Amino acid sequence: MVQQGILPFKIERTDEFITPRSGLAMFTEVIRALKFEGKVATKHFPPPGSNRGFEAWAYVEPLLLMIEGGGRHIEDLREIRDDETLIRLIGMRRMPSLSTYGDWLVRLGRQGGVGAMRTVGEETAGTINNRLGIREYTMDVDATVIESWKEEAKPTYKEVPGYQPILGFLAETGVCLSHEFREGNVAAHSRALAFVKRCLRLCPKIKYLRSDSAFYQADVINWCQTHGIGYTITADQDVAVKEFIRTVRDWQPLLDEEGKTTGREVGTAIHTMAKTQKPFRLVVQRWQDAQRSLFESQGYSYYVIAANRDELTATEVVRFHNQRGQVENFIKELKIGFGMEQMTSGDFLANALWFSIGVLVSILSQAQKLLFLDPEWKSNTIATLRWQLIETAGRLVRHGRRMILYLATSSDKYQTFLNIRRRAAAFT
Repeated sequence: MVQQGILPFKIERTDEFITPRSGLAMFTEVIRALKFEGKVATKHFPPPGSNRGFEAWAYVEPLLLMIEGGGRHIEDLREIRDDETLIRLIGMRRMPSLSTYGDWLVRLGRQGGVGAMRTVGEETAGTINNRLGIREYTMDVDATVIESWKEEAKPTYKEVPGYQPILGFLAETGVCLSHEFREGNVAAHSRALAFVKRCLRLCPKIKYLRSDSAFYQADVINWCQTHGIGYTITADQDVAVKEFIRTVRDWQPLLDEEGKTTGREVGTAIHTMAKTQKPFRLVVQRWQDAQRSLFESQGYSYYVIAANRDELTATEVVRFHNQRGQVENFIKELKIGFGMEQMTSGDFLANALWFSIGVLVSILSQAQKLLFLDPEWKSNTIATLRWQLIETAGRLVRHGRRMILYLATSSDKYQTFLNIRRRAAAFT
């Protein structure tokens, strides 16, 4: 045998029906169980331009599979197109040419596809929330910067061009409840109250709101107070807040949950803004800062939280608010895990549509973990899901009218595949 490489084996091509991503067939089971295709078909997506054109679902389904499987660019759709075994398994009828996807994103973006796609994601998130039966939710809101050097990208506050979408996640599930894709120069605090209202309409079980200083606004605070929403919001340290910090007298050591010192102190003050209907509490942290001592006699740095959680002590408010750091992990998963740190087009609406599809995939992936997999899968990232589940080799064999997928995996993993299928079949 002629040596092909260093190791003592030879490679040859086979015509057998083999797929390296059997887990995407299970992901398709989840999509079908959630009746996702019907949602896309009924959300006012424009019809194809001719009898030979493709419906929106013909474009969306391959994109969902590609992003879930780890693809990051339209060119990566070749892996879906060339996986004939996967196409047979899921019954994909036909797939548009890769060269048409860029034009489709631009065209659909200009025809209302962004709002329609976001609505589909919000409805899917609602299905997850209703199925889980959680009584109260905490919503974490944050904006993120997506760097882009496309000509039409606007400068962001980080002094690089790009976009600045805002996202609302449910802390208990990691599900993105809603989002808005924005130009890079649109301030994160614009339309803050409208975004909060939208999220509460989508999930009336939201009882708590956590946010950075972008939501430190009188109308947001008034609305939360009126509607019984407990909030902790990072406060801007403007002149008025700095004056109130000087009135704090009840400084106490800030301890962590194990009772160990953190090197910080915590105290409280009562504050009001020009347009707030009621005073609210400021929970203030301070710590010695050697650098600041060069310029200020007190030598302290401060971090201030506006809160109406009167049932919590100042330390408990700090601990509760610090948990919003988890939203950064959710955003990191969306940008790096699902490839949304890069945009695919020079057109704003096309990128907004692309981002909405990425958010959709993240919601569907969370649905798979929360509703169709055992609890130990809940905290796994998409990278782990791909390594342990999606990238499972399978061989498709026909026996009469039946198709059988032989999985090259362990008995435990085989049982996981069976459980997904059984739960999907029983879901409706």
